[in-house]
Amino acid sequence: MKLQNNQIPTAVILVEPSGPLNIGSVARLCANYGVTELRLVSPRCDPYHPDAIRMAVKGNIYLKRAKKFSSLIDAISDCQKVIATCGRLEKGEIPLHSSNEILNWLSDKSNKGPIGLIFGREDRGLSNEELLLANKVLTLSSEPTYPSLNLSHAVAIVLHELKSFQDKDLKSISLKENNATNELAFPIQVEDCLKDAEVLLLEVGFLLEHTAKSRMQKIRGLLKRAEVKSNEVALIRGMIRQFRWAIHSKHS
Repeated sequence: MKLQNNQIPTAVILVEPSGPLNIGSVARLCANYGVTELRLVSPRCDPYHPDAIRMAVKGNIYLKRAKKFSSLIDAISDCQKVIATCGRLEKGEIPLHSSNEILNWLSDKSNKGPIGLIFGREDRGLSNEELLLANKVLTLSSEPTYPSLNLSHAVAIVLHELKSFQDKDLKSISLKENNATNELAFPIQVEDCLKDAEVLLLEVGFLLEHTAKSRMQKIRGLLKRAEVKSNEVALIRGMIRQFRWAIHSKHS
């Protein structure tokens, strides 16, 4: 899709969408707001159902070109900055951010690849494990007694705020040139590093099989809050591989 000069390349990612009407409506919104691409993770319905096509109207091209993925990490593999949406309001282990905080964050950092906007299932949203794959988690202001929004409505609000921000503020912002030593790590880089770390920590006995998942989630959250950079992830991964080599060499 052709982008305006001040437009940030954006991929809308729907995780296990189950309603053709919602998928069609989101495709139409992608056309309304000039989204780069629509991506579907393990859709639970036919994205080309007549109801989806009817709702998409001129957004049908997004249905035809929508990419399907079997996992969320694959769907965001080329996205350096990833934002997940969440209907919950309470503050827990995963920090929640307002739209203003997210938009300010987007304007402060350089970016390679499209921004990934993740939207969860219609019935239960995103799991904590999925939320931790994103750099930031966005919560939309709504009535506390019923914070959950319809999927297509949530997409509309987020895309509208992003577009309004671009139209109003990016004209007056001088974007910094990309600096290879200061680039935010891609989520897939962090995941690959954590896989290596988990293997090492299991080998040395720091982790136990039955508690490894929960403890690795805490480490994942720590790296997420630190906004770890690509060169920092490479450093950590290099250390992990050297530790494993040293351990295996000593016992060979």
